[in-house]
Amino acid sequence: MPYPVFRPRRLRESPLLRSLIRETTLRVDDLIYPLFTVHGRGVREPIPSMPGQYRLSVDELVKEAKDAAGMGIPAVLLFGIPKEKDPRGSEAYAEAGIVQQAIRAVKDTIPDLLVITDVCLCQYTSHGHCGVVEDGRVKNDPTLDLLARTAVSHVEAGADMVAPSDMMDGRVAAVREALDEAGFPESPIMAYSAKYASSFYGPFRDAAESTPQFGDRRSYQMDPANAMEAMREVALDVDEGADIVMVKPALPYLDVIARVKGEFGMPVAAYSVSGEYAMIKAAGRLGWLDEERAMMEALVGIRRAGADLVITYFAKDAARLLERGGTP
Repeated sequence: MPYPVFRPRRLRESPLLRSLIRETTLRVDDLIYPLFTVHGRGVREPIPSMPGQYRLSVDELVKEAKDAAGMGIPAVLLFGIPKEKDPRGSEAYAEAGIVQQAIRAVKDTIPDLLVITDVCLCQYTSHGHCGVVEDGRVKNDPTLDLLARTAVSHVEAGADMVAPSDMMDGRVAAVREALDEAGFPESPIMAYSAKYASSFYGPFRDAAESTPQFGDRRSYQMDPANAMEAMREVALDVDEGADIVMVKPALPYLDVIARVKGEFGMPVAAYSVSGEYAMIKAAGRLGWLDEERAMMEALVGIRRAGADLVITYFAKDAARLLERGGTP
């Protein structure tokens, strides 16, 4: 056999060489940590389908956020679970709502931590859908006002960024207009632009108690088979004023992340969702995977696809490993 002119293995021989030519990096600065908050005090309720994650009362959430900030994690994404639900999800936009309380507490304690809030109605509605339901159908336009009110209430409470996740048509424009009119033209929007109707949301719906009481969300979340449609959704959100666009879930949609980054060239977030987290955790606990290596490989893969920001329940685990110099 002729001697190869180029031998790629030369640059794989040692950890230092591999590090020197590594094309994609994962840093703590790339991570956003999702947190669930509930009413009460001293509440730290484990989420069975998401080992290591909890429903937290505001006082406990502040401790968790402080811990994350101390690790260098720059941002948290807050989800609220109300005491009572009603058809219009009124606690979502209430001044004393659970997320509004959490925002104030976090910003009072850790002012330099970026607080992002999920803007949706599903956790707050008695029917579990992301919008107003009339005659058994989720109505698009009547939902927009409630989403806009929710976003304004979050920013008034101190949120640094809002993230509408409902997938109603026109909601980014409605939120942008409402924020501008309320005197918050500088408040950015991270839009859940390509949010698919995914089975990987199962553990989250347990955590947030947001499973629809009838039907499903396929009439407003995207068909997993579609990629061109994702480009149209992103383009609409950009035109309506989104500052960051998101693809959700992450791992089954790496091709979509790559296309969004390549075609739009703007900041892209990817949400590594509860099912992705639960699979790696479960396989790690059963000894079927090396949990740390699988975690890092998955997160680096999301970054390699083009995501600038990764929303992940592994944020603290990854931060600990990165501090020790861990790599995929």
